[in-house]
Amino acid sequence: MIVALILVVLIALDQVVKYWALHVLAQIGSIPLINGVFHLTYVENRGAAFGILQDQRILFLCITPIILAAVVYVLKKGYIRTSLGKVSLYLISAGALGNLIDRVWHGFVVDLFDFCLIHFPVFNVADVYVVVGMILFFYYFLIQHDKAVPTHE
Repeated sequence: MIVALILVVLIALDQVVKYWALHVLAQIGSIPLINGVFHLTYVENRGAAFGILQDQRILFLCITPIILAAVVYVLKKGYIRTSLGKVSLYLISAGALGNLIDRVWHGFVVDLFDFCLIHFPVFNVADVYVVVGMILFFYYFLIQHDKAVPTHE
């Protein structure tokens, strides 16, 4: 139950930020927070990370539920042995769901965080969840997994 509540809060935060971007930032275009370094810039991303696979909405609408089902499966089977491993998958799931909601409702993902100094792709809160979740998962898998005692939920 607590996990579901945490997922709802994470997804809600992502969606509130994107709602603001869609309804306010889109009218402005870009707001420099640190001029020339970091801006809030409205972008409609019709692809995946770093703009790859543009206009493959159907692919993402099909793959995301499969990935989420795999996450639920490995969690239910107890294959993820530590809290850190589980948190990593919760973050990845929240990010995937946040971007899936955008693809279903808008046909694109709303992005807004723009590190323009280094020409990094514009991203959103859900993307942060996925990246942090992946970093934590790699740490879990490389360092913790073999040392942890298997759990069965």
